[in-house]
Amino acid sequence: MPASPSTARAINDRLALRLLQQQGSLTAGQLKQLTGLSRPTVADLVERLTDAGLIAVVGEAGEQRRGPNAKLYGIVAGRAHLAALDVRTEGVSVIVSDLVGTVLAEASAPIGGDAGTGPAVEQAVALVERVVKEAGADRLHTVGIGAPGLIDPASGELRDSTGLPEWHRSLVAALQERLPEARVIVENETNLAALAEQRDGVAADRDTFVLLWLGHGTGAAVVLDGALRRGASGGTGEIGFLPVPGTTGLPSAVDCEGGFHSLAGSAAIVELARSFGLPVEDTSAPEPLAAGVVGRAVALVAGNTEAADRDAQAASADRFLDTLADHLAVGAASVVAILDPGCVVLGGEVGQAGGEALAARVEDRVRRMSPLATVVRPSGLGGAAVLRGALLTARDAAQDELFAPRDR
Repeated sequence: MPASPSTARAINDRLALRLLQQQGSLTAGQLKQLTGLSRPTVADLVERLTDAGLIAVVGEAGEQRRGPNAKLYGIVAGRAHLAALDVRTEGVSVIVSDLVGTVLAEASAPIGGDAGTGPAVEQAVALVERVVKEAGADRLHTVGIGAPGLIDPASGELRDSTGLPEWHRSLVAALQERLPEARVIVENETNLAALAEQRDGVAADRDTFVLLWLGHGTGAAVVLDGALRRGASGGTGEIGFLPVPGTTGLPSAVDCEGGFHSLAGSAAIVELARSFGLPVEDTSAPEPLAAGVVGRAVALVAGNTEAADRDAQAASADRFLDTLADHLAVGAASVVAILDPGCVVLGGEVGQAGGEALAARVEDRVRRMSPLATVVRPSGLGGAAVLRGALLTARDAAQDELFAPRDR
């Protein structure tokens, strides 16, 4: 059946808005060319979207051109403001952007493990409110939050997880109370990292892939046929609990020690480095200690260091990276055997620090362990992928609502 006039207008409006969001400012003539619509239809939708306050004239295509087609139209970025949060065990990071995703303000703050639930939540909420003020936003339309732990697929709420601070769950409720007009969306941090790598990172050419999160802890995100898979209870990707050889025991329902986490978590990587005699520089930086260890090992092997005993350290670093790749390949090969994703991304700060040097080692081992052709790539976004994914989620949700059809 042919679309009704109102449905056709809605489809045309959404198409034009998506083009403006993806490509930036366009003239009516360019919209006509890109959409294939007639000139009168384009003129009608431009008028409709302008009257709705969604687009506005932002300039002219060229000084020599005159007439309506010379006008450049763009999305009214200030129509809505968004926030993205990366909630970690040790602190929180916040960014505030406009409707098209341009970052207007950002900040991070540590939250000590000895802080009580109430004070920790207040610190986090106060940080959000400060960044909103610095961005010049009157209010937030949508807030995207990335957090470790399980997200209930039915309610969208962060579930109580052993080992995670209580203030994580309390923060979501507090933000909803303090920002009553905003929509708050919570998603697992590893899932958000995969979304960011799919949209803006190393998996942009892949509809199916798995991201292994390598940070303070471990996790995985599964994208199949372009869709993020969460599982029946939201637990898809809890790879830290995967029983693997090479550990001293088995994981339990409340403790992932003995699982893949014992081979690939930050503490395990640091201990492995020490066993090879590599120096471990303890810092107060929020990044996992393992990221610095792996990054220095890669630099030693590449010869990009001035260490006095560089040759000896380089040899130790090379053996360390080989052994670390052995450990990571155990988890990666297990995932490959079940899902056949064709691509594994080593995500998080550790995956980014290891770069191509570590990814190539893991790929070589996975290919020897599995008959399924698999490429292994290092993260292009590292730890920043969580915030980026949270912002993309908030932006998509806000645009879906604001760009929804409106009868005229």
